[in-house]
Amino acid sequence: MFGVATLITIAQKFFNVQELLNNALNWINELGHWGPIAFITIYILATIFFLPGSLITLGAGVLFGPIFGSIYVSIASTIGATCAFLVGRYLARGWVSQQIERNEQFQAIDKAVADEGWKIVGLTRLSPIFPFNLLNYAFGVTKVSLPDYFLASWIGMMPATVMYVYLGSLAGSLATLGTEGRERTTIEWVLYGVGLVATVAVTIYVTKIAKQALQKKIS
Repeated sequence: MFGVATLITIAQKFFNVQELLNNALNWINELGHWGPIAFITIYILATIFFLPGSLITLGAGVLFGPIFGSIYVSIASTIGATCAFLVGRYLARGWVSQQIERNEQFQAIDKAVADEGWKIVGLTRLSPIFPFNLLNYAFGVTKVSLPDYFLASWIGMMPATVMYVYLGSLAGSLATLGTEGRERTTIEWVLYGVGLVATVAVTIYVTKIAKQALQKKIS
């Protein structure tokens, strides 16, 4: 209990999070074939210590492209969320309970999970209402089983993962425009743009449906 809460507090208070993650991404970029392993490890640690995942997810698109970036983030975020879940369930249950005991939304989720299980986990992952990092720990004190939590989290986080990685890959392409040996053709940029619009549209649509369904479940 002491170790988990203290380490999280130190990580948030004494480190410039954005600078720390930027430096980590630059370091990963220099590792070659070891880059994906280092990226996954850092992402897992960031999830456990409540560091924002959006920047590093965007970074995955820059470093690895939309396909491999999505794969690596999916692996890392699911493992990281599972580690936080296990910490919340077995090592820091009292601390987690204190964080959420006055939050009516989390209380409603706790009751809904008892009836719906993995469905609620999946819906919360699709909906942006709840903070990702705290949610990982919060589910540890509910009655949802580890296999249900793992599978529902993996599937539920996929749309947002793909969208953020795609955005990152596009930003990376724009940043390197004219510095590479071959510039992208107009057709390639059009396809890139169409893919981005489609990805964002699908993510927003799925998120909206999930938000409505979740509100019905916990109301």
